[in-house]
Amino acid sequence: MQKLSLLFTKDGLQWHISKGKSVLQEASFFVTEETSPNLVEEKLDEILQKNDYQEISVISALNHFSLTPDTFAEHELGYKLISYNAPVNEEKEELMLSVNKKFGVQFYYTFPKKFYQKIKSKKLPTKFNFSGEKFLNSIQVRNSKEIHINLYHHQVEFFAFDNRKVALYNNLDADSEVDFLYFIMFSLSKINFSTTETYFYIYGETSENETFISELKKFVKNLKLVSENSSKKNFVLSY
Repeated sequence: MQKLSLLFTKDGLQWHISKGKSVLQEASFFVTEETSPNLVEEKLDEILQKNDYQEISVISALNHFSLTPDTFAEHELGYKLISYNAPVNEEKEELMLSVNKKFGVQFYYTFPKKFYQKIKSKKLPTKFNFSGEKFLNSIQVRNSKEIHINLYHHQVEFFAFDNRKVALYNNLDADSEVDFLYFIMFSLSKINFSTTETYFYIYGETSENETFISELKKFVKNLKLVSENSSKKNFVLSY
């Protein structure tokens, strides 16, 4: 059985078609000054026209989200919670929920309704998830203070763990790797994580973000590259 996996990022769409553990086809598209501003929607339409898959997996890394304990059940407040982090348009955004029992947290997130409706119209078994939950589900925490960083094209998300519990999650869109560094270091200062005692783990588009990694190494003592995206091996899409 073949599966279509879709990853939505800020102004980007990545997809691959897989069978079992083998990736048969893959592609990435990002909006630039030279492309159509509707590139993501156009490329989504193209891939949905194909009929050589039987199920769909959708991962949203769009930074319209809110993190709560998994015991929080006032789902009608989902849009309001997300609005504290980003502007929300209820008419154009579908409210979604991803639960991570492993760490006892859940993510309310929104996904563009026009994309949601196009995907659902295929009438295939479909699973939607938030990148933060999928990332979190792959993490093994061994030290008292850890930072796990997942790098994208012009985007970064990270988790901070204190005594094996989630202390912070955040997600940033930016064109500058310097902004990534400032974002991480500023966040650490707010939760009183020392760069000398904290272990850093990095995943994803490491080659594309070499400046960020080299600059981070100047400030931190313990840093490890865990998983690097390569041909037919995208960290979030594959694991």
